[in-house]
Amino acid sequence: MKTLHELTHTSDPAINVVRGWLGAAATTVEVLPPSAQRDEVIVALQVTTHSVLGAVAYETGGILIDHGWLRLLGSGHPRLTRDLPSWNKGRSEGFCLVGDDAAGGFFALNGGALGKDFGKVYYFAPDCLEWEPMNIEYSKFVWWCMSERVSKFYEGLRWTSWKEDVSRLSADRCFIWFPPLWTKQGGLDKSHRGDAPAAETWGFSMDTRSQLGIG
Repeated sequence: MKTLHELTHTSDPAINVVRGWLGAAATTVEVLPPSAQRDEVIVALQVTTHSVLGAVAYETGGILIDHGWLRLLGSGHPRLTRDLPSWNKGRSEGFCLVGDDAAGGFFALNGGALGKDFGKVYYFAPDCLEWEPMNIEYSKFVWWCMSERVSKFYEGLRWTSWKEDVSRLSADRCFIWFPPLWTKQGGLDKSHRGDAPAAETWGFSMDTRSQLGIG
């Protein structure tokens, strides 16, 4: 296991690259300050700050993007209490959850469980309960989150007042719909919208996948 010094003392920290992306972002971006537990977080992850994942984990408490619609996990913050290691504990096996969105979608780095493309990002889509390959690595994923491509990606999951509604939603909660979006009866304009903790949203989605035999 690498030490804290080995993981954080790099000659070319990736946070410099991330800051460049932040400055050129096509949408709103808020970088939350890192938590006091960031040393423990980076050691648990065993990734260096030379990598973009390590930089986000160590230098930020998380990043809120596009009016808070997207949440990239870091070392945790009062407004985004979920840090990378603790959020993955007991939830992920063969992948690493790295972020999520207000619609109840989750992003994960493939560790082999989601496909043969090791290290690529997948999106768990709440409207079909499937893991969808994004065909990009984490660094390009972070850049993508700040680009104009996000709007097109979410065309089928956003409603007229989504910005106002997301502004009132905690970054540790997700919107939920009843009937669910993945049912024939469900839909953005047909279902009742509420919200629930991200942990409950994740658990419900995974339990439903299991009951439906999806996998």
